[in-house]
Amino acid sequence: MKKKSISLIIFLMTFALLGVMAMQYYFIREAYIQESQLFDEKVNTSLAKVASEIEKLEVLDFAKTQSKVNQEKYIAEQKKQQKLAQQVKIQQQIDQLRLKQHATYQKFKDADEDLKSRYPNVTPIENWFYETYFNIPQNRKYIQIRIEQEPIVGTMLANTYVVVSASRAVPRVPAKDDSVRYVISDFDLTGLITWYRIATLPPKEDVKITQKINKLLMELDNINQELLAESNATTLFDTVAVLSGKKANLVEDVAIGVQLANRPLEHRINTKHLRQLIQQELSSREIHSPFNIEVRDNHRLIYQTSDPSTLKHPEKLTRYTTELFKGDRTNSKGRLSIYFPNKRNIIAKNISYLLLPTLALLALLVGCFAYTLRIIFRQKKISEMKTDFINNMTHEFKTPVATIMIASESLRDPEISSDAKRVNKLANIIYDENVRLGNHIERVLNIAKLEKENLKIERTDVHLNNVIDDVLESMTLQLNKAKGTLHKELNATDDLVIGDELHLSNVMFNLVDNAIKYSPNNPDITVKTYNTNGKIVVAVSDKGMGMTKDQQEKIFDQFYRIPTGNVHNVKGFGLGLSYVHDIIKRLDGKITVKSEKDKGTTFEISMPLKKSLKNLE
Repeated sequence: MKKKSISLIIFLMTFALLGVMAMQYYFIREAYIQESQLFDEKVNTSLAKVASEIEKLEVLDFAKTQSKVNQEKYIAEQKKQQKLAQQVKIQQQIDQLRLKQHATYQKFKDADEDLKSRYPNVTPIENWFYETYFNIPQNRKYIQIRIEQEPIVGTMLANTYVVVSASRAVPRVPAKDDSVRYVISDFDLTGLITWYRIATLPPKEDVKITQKINKLLMELDNINQELLAESNATTLFDTVAVLSGKKANLVEDVAIGVQLANRPLEHRINTKHLRQLIQQELSSREIHSPFNIEVRDNHRLIYQTSDPSTLKHPEKLTRYTTELFKGDRTNSKGRLSIYFPNKRNIIAKNISYLLLPTLALLALLVGCFAYTLRIIFRQKKISEMKTDFINNMTHEFKTPVATIMIASESLRDPEISSDAKRVNKLANIIYDENVRLGNHIERVLNIAKLEKENLKIERTDVHLNNVIDDVLESMTLQLNKAKGTLHKELNATDDLVIGDELHLSNVMFNLVDNAIKYSPNNPDITVKTYNTNGKIVVAVSDKGMGMTKDQQEKIFDQFYRIPTGNVHNVKGFGLGLSYVHDIIKRLDGKITVKSEKDKGTTFEISMPLKKSLKNLE
């Protein structure tokens, strides 16, 4: 892949990733703003409720006080109080029934809104119409469902609605229940109906509850009439007193409540109960975070609960304020304020259900992007290494071919062909170069087979010490030619493994050959075997040029060759160690490398012994 193409791909992927990050930021920001607005609404609603409760508590406290003062006045009117108690009891029953009726209506309303949100054409019908036409099969043919339009006055527009009617009047069948019924319909583009069905919702109200409420209202009205008759009310003030369940002089006492507004604010608020009230209201709206309270009368601080550490930067705090005692005839001077030192943390916690998956998805995208870039650069590097491999392979193949060609041309010379000794020498050269060429081809083919997973590997009993001994014996001439020294320490007492003798021989050949190649001076090679933890370890060490840590990480990659600087006597394709790594891995072994620059390298192969494998089975 060309550099321009890679740059374009990286640019587009970066642009797409930044776009996704920008969109995620926008959605999280909008969610934060909406959650913050919802939080503000909940807090303001809670404060308004608390202010109302404080005012009610003040009235109740005053009423209790007045009740104690007037307790003797009520003793003489016990009989009347019984009716008043009955009046309160009936009113409570009416309130409870109205709550039940409201619940019935709310159930209908929820079902009605859900139905209309799911279907565009919902048309109400009377229950008698349903019983007369829809519920009687022979009358369904008279049903007409059509779309009608009504022009909007002063515009070119029209309201479109669905009409359900009957083309023929038949004897009406009365409704059997008080359910609410709708016709759900759908039309094609020409306005013809394609299908319809009936939806039945619960009734808007419970008839029995309505009857009970009416009955109780009549009883309550009778009691009020009796109280009015018994009290001989002559003025509007007397009438209000009787209807409210109190005597006229008690209602007069309520007027004293006006004096409450003139009391100091600190005497009108129970600060011990205030925090509990606020906490209850916030908890009912699922706000459980700590908060601070302030109560002020004009600019005078009456009461405060706060953490001093939160007041270091008061300008950064979000303050929520409401007026106290709004029911006073005079202008309210009281202010109740609360503020949250960690509002941002509260909002962030509330949207964590959205924040955490978003961050996880973003991390996944960034990870995929980084992994993709890594793969692209890796493939580019492999491509470059393959190019180097092809160039190197061409050079390696070209040398033996050229040698064979020169030797062949020499044999065609009559003078040389008549000399048997020279002919034999040239023939040996041709043979050796041919073998060399074949070894190169065989090595490339083995790597190709490894990549395609079709390299045939035998699994037989192999004595590893014997294999190593044979390989070292065959490489004696090559080692002598390089004027090297070999130290052989085959100390493993148990060397029987399950493997492929041919491929294990190739593995040892590659490791020893590399030790010779990468020793700039006279090679000093040590080959050891020893047993540990039910395994046999083969170590091949040299005192050659060594490797850096970066090179050690890449040494088993295909086509990778250690740079040798200005030294060009190290030949190869960069396939040997890759082949070694794959063979050892297929035989359930492990190969590691330890090396220091200019001090040498040690390759260690660890393979399970045959008896250890049997124990595992």
